[in-house]
Amino acid sequence: MILVGIGSNLAHAPAATPRHTVEAALAALSGVGVRIIARSGWYLSAPVPASDQPWFVNGVAAVASDLAPPVLLDQLLALEAEFGRTRGVANAARTLDLDLLDHDSLLCETPALTLPHPRLHQRRFVLEPLREIAPGWRHPRLRLTVAELLDRLPPGQEVSRLAE
Repeated sequence: MILVGIGSNLAHAPAATPRHTVEAALAALSGVGVRIIARSGWYLSAPVPASDQPWFVNGVAAVASDLAPPVLLDQLLALEAEFGRTRGVANAARTLDLDLLDHDSLLCETPALTLPHPRLHQRRFVLEPLREIAPGWRHPRLRLTVAELLDRLPPGQEVSRLAE
């Protein structure tokens, strides 16, 4: 299973809101060699680490792709740029964030790519939508289920599911 995290806390024109931005990004994934198998609902989440920037809209998609993980990551980063994402300060507000969370349980640590995503098990805004579409998924390195990972999170990290 290939899992992609999707998030935004700044709208990118012509999208009027971050939710419209993530919906447009989800639709655009098909243009980069990705087919959506399943997707979670959208979740509103506080920034992590806590800050005064706008809250995020987040979700997770299970996808299929013939692209190798580094090529897929490059395609995701290119799509971020098309949506106006500029990288600079870590954890800054962004128009689009596409994270390659897992690629068929591959364990990979290179300067350009770490799989599974190195912080996915620490982020409620990833785990809640992931539980929705893949409740039986196990973290490839930690061997824990999504429910077990959620149980281990410290208090905080406000996340709520948005109405469809």
